[in-house]
Amino acid sequence: MDRASLTDKHWYPFYEKMVELDTPAMIHVSASCNPNFHATGRALHQRRHNGVHAVHEGDLFKDFPTLRFVIPHGGGAVPYHWGRYRGLADMLKRPPLAQHVMKNVFFDTCVYHQPGIDLLVEVVDVENILFGSEMVGAVRGVDPQTGRYFDDTKRYIDALKISTENKRKIFELNARRVFRV
Repeated sequence: MDRASLTDKHWYPFYEKMVELDTPAMIHVSASCNPNFHATGRALHQRRHNGVHAVHEGDLFKDFPTLRFVIPHGGGAVPYHWGRYRGLADMLKRPPLAQHVMKNVFFDTCVYHQPGIDLLVEVVDVENILFGSEMVGAVRGVDPQTGRYFDDTKRYIDALKISTENKRKIFELNARRVFRV
């Protein structure tokens, strides 16, 4: 994303190929050359947030209506700033998020704690949530409060107070739809 905004024409040949192949892309950032930005901390969160804003503020999906992005870790700040995204859409005279972005953008469940998953499911439509786990990934430790690995995300979905059908969407059906399997 440092090269150009995700909506920049620079990326259009890549998006054209993605559409041709009918394949989604994961927008996952990582390390920074700047030692002030920890890869699992600030670098990851800031750049993921930039990606969400880029597709929200642009017209990428008007040009590529079948393009699909998966943004990991619950979209980062997405559930916390959903009101901001909605307000910006209104302010910028954009269509509502459900029409403008959410047919093309999906979030995974690598959130690492129950309150985060609960909020994600409360704010984002279940149709836009895919099961994701990094077992054992970036946060390799055991949570001293629970005695379980932070990134054992299946248990968070199991504990959600949603229907069995919605859990099945998160665990399987949404991924089949997004990845066309």
